[in-house]
Amino acid sequence: MTAALEVQGLVAGYGRTPVLRGLDLVVAEGITAILGPSGCGKTTLLRAIAGFVTPSGGSVTVAGTPVVGGRRAVPARLRGLGYVPQDGALFPHLSVAGNVAFGLSRSERSSAAVVAEMLELVELPASMATRYPHELSGGQQQRVALARALAPRPRVVLLDEPFSSLDASLREDTGRAVARALRAAEAAAVLVTHDQGEALSLADQVAVMMDGAFLQVGSPTTVYLTPADPRVAAFLGHASLLDGNVEDGARAECALGVLPLRAPTGPGRVRLAVRAEQIQIRPAGADEVGGGAPADVIDISFYGHDATVRVRLDSGEELSARTPATSVPAPGDRVLVAVVGDVVAFRSDETPTGAV
Repeated sequence: MTAALEVQGLVAGYGRTPVLRGLDLVVAEGITAILGPSGCGKTTLLRAIAGFVTPSGGSVTVAGTPVVGGRRAVPARLRGLGYVPQDGALFPHLSVAGNVAFGLSRSERSSAAVVAEMLELVELPASMATRYPHELSGGQQQRVALARALAPRPRVVLLDEPFSSLDASLREDTGRAVARALRAAEAAAVLVTHDQGEALSLADQVAVMMDGAFLQVGSPTTVYLTPADPRVAAFLGHASLLDGNVEDGARAECALGVLPLRAPTGPGRVRLAVRAEQIQIRPAGADEVGGGAPADVIDISFYGHDATVRVRLDSGEELSARTPATSVPAPGDRVLVAVVGDVVAFRSDETPTGAV
């Protein structure tokens, strides 16, 4: 089966400033999320695929057709791609129907059936076709922008942080509606985002990007549970990294005590990735069942349903824990910190034990 999108050795930058450093990516089907911090090159990658940035090296193939590579690049309008920018970029002087039909051939632009089909696909009523962008909510505007991108039936749709301007509840609802529409249209998609929850919940494949390179590409479960690099562990889920020492291959000793490893490794120094949800915090005066390392609470971030508690161990190392809203300590409290479950260990060469 021909991949919907294939990127090989892509290099790009602005002037003498390199941004993309030889990226490789295959999007066979479904939604691939490009996840990384601001400034890592996510949008530059999307623009290079779309044809808005000219790479200095590498190739891009869409549905088996080379669009970048060799001496010439296929113009953006001829690449067969759909594009949804961050703000939707709807034409204010056109109705919803006019916006959706904009990229269609002249013979199709007057087809009310095509517009109605696209609006149904993005879960908007056909009666909305006569409205104008200023009469729509932010979420509705983004769905219309997706309908416009899907109308020419592209093999791949590129989405550049399309939900970042929406409030939290609307963002989640719109994201799920967009994902359903993409899958119903059988269009592969590349979603650029810096929101970890968005990437893990919506995507079939996640590519974690930093400093113009991919650190890991895999399923959401694989990338989260078996990070291939300590930077992936620290960024995705905000794991705390602790120094440790392995003696028997199956366990490592660190400031939190002796922790079981997700996969055996040889003896020596390691870095341990401990997820916030693995860490349990109890008052320092609690009974000693379950043990725990003494620590001081630095600060609290309260979210209603739970809270993030940042603590400093007596060794000086700091880590974050997610605790239920009903058992939140106060800054300055003395607590005991324990770990539930096994942890991923990284050797000094940053190769994880148990990564796939």
